[in-house]
Amino acid sequence: MSAIQTFLDEKLMPIAGRISEQRHLQAVRDGIILSLPLLIIGSFFLIVGYLPISGYNEFMAGIFGAGWLDKLLYPVGATFDLLGLFVSFGVAYRLAEKYKVDPLSAGIISVSAFMLATPFNVLFTPEGSDKAVEVGGAIPQALMGSQGMFVAILLAILSTEIFRKIIQKNIVIKMPAGVPPAVARSFTALIPAMTVILTVWILRLLIELTPFESIHVVVKDLLSTPLSYLGGSLWGTLIAVFLMMLLWSMGLHGDAIVGSVMAPIWLGLMDQNRMAFQANPNAELPNVVTQQFIDLWLNIGGTGVTFALVLLMLFRARSKQMKQLGKLSFGASLFNISEPIVFGTPIVMNPTLLIPFILAPLVSVIITYLAMDFGWVARPNGVLVPWTTPVLISGYLATGGKISGMVLQAVNIIVAMCIYYPFFRVWDKKKAQEEMQSIDLDATVPNEKTVDI
Repeated sequence: MSAIQTFLDEKLMPIAGRISEQRHLQAVRDGIILSLPLLIIGSFFLIVGYLPISGYNEFMAGIFGAGWLDKLLYPVGATFDLLGLFVSFGVAYRLAEKYKVDPLSAGIISVSAFMLATPFNVLFTPEGSDKAVEVGGAIPQALMGSQGMFVAILLAILSTEIFRKIIQKNIVIKMPAGVPPAVARSFTALIPAMTVILTVWILRLLIELTPFESIHVVVKDLLSTPLSYLGGSLWGTLIAVFLMMLLWSMGLHGDAIVGSVMAPIWLGLMDQNRMAFQANPNAELPNVVTQQFIDLWLNIGGTGVTFALVLLMLFRARSKQMKQLGKLSFGASLFNISEPIVFGTPIVMNPTLLIPFILAPLVSVIITYLAMDFGWVARPNGVLVPWTTPVLISGYLATGGKISGMVLQAVNIIVAMCIYYPFFRVWDKKKAQEEMQSIDLDATVPNEKTVDI
C-alpha cells in the first residue's frame, strides 16, 4: 500500500499537476461551462415538449393548435443549435483572462474568426426543378451547433494567442489620454483583430483549394470524427473514466481535467441524440456514451459512485466517525456532490479505498454501456439534465421518461456497494479501533485535582 502511495505522490502527482494547470485545457473547460446554463434551459423545453404522457400531444394541440410543438421548441434552436458560437466566445474569453488581456475583445474576435471560417453557402432546389443550386448568404445552422464546436475551440485558441502576443508586444494603436477608455480599448484591439481576420481569411482561401473545401470538413475528417468514435466507444470511455478516478485519488479534479478534452466529444454525441430524438422520439438513438451517460449513471452521488459509500456509512458503519460522516454527506451526495466524502473519509491518497473508488465507476461503465447497447435500457435522449439532479429522477428524465433509466441507476448503486463493502469494512474497522484506543487512553489518565491556594 505504501508503494502505491509513494508512486502516486512522487511519479504521477507532478505530471497531473502540470496538466491541471495547463491554461488552454482550463480555458476549454471553463468556456464550455459558460454555455451549460443555456443548454439546461433548452433541455427544459425539450422535456415539456416530449412528456411521456398518453394523450399529451392531442391535449396540447387542442389548446395551442397543431403547430404547438414547433413553437415550443424555438428556445432549443437558440440554445443547442448555437452551441459552437457560445463556445467560440467562451473559450477565447477565458483564455484571454488567463493571459490578463481584454477578454471581451478576444471573445468578439474569436466569434468573427469562427464565422469567417464557416462557409455561408447552401444547396437549394428551386420549385419545379430537379437540379440543386448553390445559394450564398445563409448561415448554416448545423455548423453553429455541436458540429462546429471543434472548429470553434481551435479558432478561439488560435485567435486569442495571436491577439495576446500582439497586445503583449505593444503593437497597438494608442489613443490620447482624454479618449474614453471604451473607445481606446476598441482601437487597441484594431491591429490584433485585423491580424486574426487576415490569418483566418488566408487559411480559408488555402483550404478551399483542396478537396476538403472548408476548415469544418478538415476538422471533422481528421479530428472530430475519430475522437467521437474513440470517446463514444466502450474502451475509450473506460480509459477516460480511469484517468478521472486516478486524478481524483491524488486530490486533483479529474472530471475537470479529463472533461476539458472529452466534454466537446460527449456534448457532440449528446446533441446527435437530441436531434435524432426530436426527429423521431420512438426511434433508436445513435449514441450510448454522451455527457448524460457520464453525469447520471457513473457519477451517482458524485465522482466514484460515492453515493454507494455514503449508504454503507449510514447503515453498516461501526465507527462513530464513519456514521457521522455518512449523515453529514448524505444531503450533498444526493445532489451528486462528492467532495465531503472524497476529502472527508478521505479517499484522496488512501490506498485502502483507492481500488474500489476506481473499480466501481469502471464496472458501472461496462454495465451501463452493455445495458443500453443491447437495448435493455433506453439511451439518453439528449436532454441535458443538470448533474445535480437527484438519482432516479435524473435517470427518468434523461431517458425521456423511461423507468429503465431509473432501474439501471439503482443497479449501479447496488453493484458499487458490493465493490466498496469489503474495503469499507477494513477502513471502518481501523477507525473503530482508533476510537476504542482513544477511549482506553482517556480512561487510564488520572483526573487532575485542583488545589486552592
